[in-house]
Amino acid sequence: MIKSAPTLTTDRLTIAPMTLDHWENYATAWADPRMTQFIGGKPRTRNESWGKFLQGNGMWSLFSYGYWSFLDRDTGGFLGNGGLAQFERGIPALEGYPEAGWAFAPDFSGRGLATEAMTAILDWADSNLADSEIRCIIDPDNIASCNVAEKLGFSYFGEAKDPVGRVSLFRRRRAD
Repeated sequence: MIKSAPTLTTDRLTIAPMTLDHWENYATAWADPRMTQFIGGKPRTRNESWGKFLQGNGMWSLFSYGYWSFLDRDTGGFLGNGGLAQFERGIPALEGYPEAGWAFAPDFSGRGLATEAMTAILDWADSNLADSEIRCIIDPDNIASCNVAEKLGFSYFGEAKDPVGRVSLFRRRRAD
């Protein structure tokens, strides 16, 4: 069983285990209303961010997947975070499937980094996890993330109600 996040690299990113070295930048990013516009709709308090930060790390010991920090490969600066999760959202269509998620600090969005990061993570998942299908939810108004999902091979399959509102459901099946 995989107990902690491996480090992955891409042309522009180091996809690294979330550590306390990333905490302050993580908390700052999630306190920005631009970051949370389509993810919960309101900035996170430090306490809310701390819980999510711990959750992203804690899933590794339970599921052999979780969240990573997305770092600039040249500078090591924190750009965002994401990966695979089990959030227990109460959405039946997500039950039993790893849920992909990604977020970049607003100053780093729109550069193709989400596609780059998640391509590496999904490639890792295809090689290391037994799950043949991964799902994700996206606010239907978040056109940029819907486009990222499609580039990653996800396809739309419905809508659901999340505690924060309506979400579009996407799925991606591993090519065997």
